[in-house]
Amino acid sequence: MCSFIQVHCGFMRNGGAEMSPLDVKYVKKCKFVVASGIFDGYDVPHQPSNISRRSKKLFCFLMVMDEVSLKFIRKNVTIKEDSAGGQWVGIWRLILLKHPPYDEPRRNGKVPKILTHRLFPQAQYSIWIDGKMELIVDPLLILERYLWRGKHTFAIAQHKHHRSIYEEADANKRRKRYARPLIDYQMKIYRYEGMEPWSIKKNTVSDVPEGAVIIREHTALSNLFSCLWFNEVNLLTPRDQLSFGYVVYRLKGLFKFYMFPNCEYNSLFVLHPHTREHSSKIEWVKSRDELKGNGSSMIEGRGGLGFWTPYPGNLDLVVLPPVARTSKAG
Repeated sequence: MCSFIQVHCGFMRNGGAEMSPLDVKYVKKCKFVVASGIFDGYDVPHQPSNISRRSKKLFCFLMVMDEVSLKFIRKNVTIKEDSAGGQWVGIWRLILLKHPPYDEPRRNGKVPKILTHRLFPQAQYSIWIDGKMELIVDPLLILERYLWRGKHTFAIAQHKHHRSIYEEADANKRRKRYARPLIDYQMKIYRYEGMEPWSIKKNTVSDVPEGAVIIREHTALSNLFSCLWFNEVNLLTPRDQLSFGYVVYRLKGLFKFYMFPNCEYNSLFVLHPHTREHSSKIEWVKSRDELKGNGSSMIEGRGGLGFWTPYPGNLDLVVLPPVARTSKAG
């Protein structure tokens, strides 16, 4: 690995995902962060429980959202304003992101999820939880269990059903999580570049995480991994579980992380349903022909641009590994 390299990571000022000066000033004091996000009004803030007095003083609880979600929450939840103008729902300090960089809410949600260190640059530690999750364990205990005890800097849960990205891709297609031909295209790129299906010969527990919780110490290598991971989400599909293992593979063992059992993940949170089902037209696409002519209106205008940039290799010759469907739920 080069001792010095410049890596594109996120957005420049006035390039998208803008925070207000008031919020920028507030987050500068945050060294320990619990962060979550709500986009397009799919969730409401869920109040954490079992939070110690020390954690309440030490952690900033930051709920990142777009303007659509803020309007929805105003209609359904009581928002209080402090003397400085900050907006709160219980323990959560609301952080509004103006000018979303993407058309697709799922992709906009990856900005605070993966680029936590960019939004909150003073943070030394962060715990990300998806907006549908209710935290039920003290965050200091989470840091002790998943980072400090084993001297880790990055921890994430193992996926409940899949270990291979090709299994996860197959499940994403079956459950209409994104356009099927574009998921195949992403997998062909990864296969062309040498990404093997997961096996016990690999040095990782799994190539597929359960991305609803990410526990990080913001070290240089952890931040680099997050930047590279986000670049894949920006370039191809917004399904971050498909690109996680690929970025680990490309770093050739230099990025060490702790992947803990999925059963432990379920003991940290209560999962709530979304306020409504998410659906976008591109998720229902079955063939590339549907994206031609009038169908081109379904293509994202500001994300996934890697699908429409010529790839230097011949992907027509790539054969994706066979997938054994081990779970109906997967």
